[in-house]
Amino acid sequence: MRIVFMGTPDFAAASLKKLLDEHFDVVGVLTQPDKARGRGMSVSYSPVKALALEAGLPVFQPESMRDGSALRILQDLKPEILVVVAYGRILPDDILALPKYGAVNVHASLLPKYRGAAPIQWAVLNGDRVTGVSIMYLAHDMDSGDIINSRETEIGEKETSGQLFDRLMVMGAELLAESLREIEAGTAARIPQDHSKASYVSMLDKSMSPIDWSRPARSIMKQIFGLQPWPVATMELNGTTIRVFDADYTAHRTSASPGTILNADRNGIEIACGEGETLLLTELQAPGKKRMSAADYLRGHPVICGED
Repeated sequence: MRIVFMGTPDFAAASLKKLLDEHFDVVGVLTQPDKARGRGMSVSYSPVKALALEAGLPVFQPESMRDGSALRILQDLKPEILVVVAYGRILPDDILALPKYGAVNVHASLLPKYRGAAPIQWAVLNGDRVTGVSIMYLAHDMDSGDIINSRETEIGEKETSGQLFDRLMVMGAELLAESLREIEAGTAARIPQDHSKASYVSMLDKSMSPIDWSRPARSIMKQIFGLQPWPVATMELNGTTIRVFDADYTAHRTSASPGTILNADRNGIEIACGEGETLLLTELQAPGKKRMSAADYLRGHPVICGED
């Protein structure tokens, strides 16, 4: 089965590597155009392009999906199926209709929940206890196609979005390979999504970073871990914006106003949250400094505790 792979970042590269390791017939790769990055604005390849070149695969980087150039590339490659993983472009209907077996996609949620961008981060931010990956056929509307396979996994209570990303990246690649074998064998399922249960999520931005201490402790914990590795939760401490990387639940109850610092010692910084709960902050980062334990931070930055 002739496969054209379409993807760009690390999440996609893991799926491409899986297909190559298992000797699928990948006949070409499409990835986003090279971009200038860093202070020197040097041009760097996407992870998918780097892997494809290393494997000796032909790589194409069309600027547009709708001017006919991408369609002509695919017509020349004659794919029987398109595999699309975090490509970053919407495929028009004429491209979706080209391959014999259509186009399949790896999506990091249990569809129809969390269609759209950043499903991994939102699963953590919303305090979900279970998430997963879905392999689906691409359709005209975003993330709305029929499901081939899905696989669940529990989210650790203190698992960051970055850690969950790494796990789902591997799960998605493995499930993709299984699904492609089923498609080739003619045994693949095709389960329509219940569109009435669909939810959509957006990209993250830095406006989500400041912690609102009036929220319950678990909600704040999920903000801390859901916003890693970017944009990272923040708080104001001694008039400075501090990044917060780790915290623990406590069994303490308090009548203090949310945001009040109740205790600051070698164990960490205990802060009042909503609903009378408290959290113990254990890892911080001051501007221009490395991440450090709250105890190390306090050695150079004493804080004043409020009344409980």
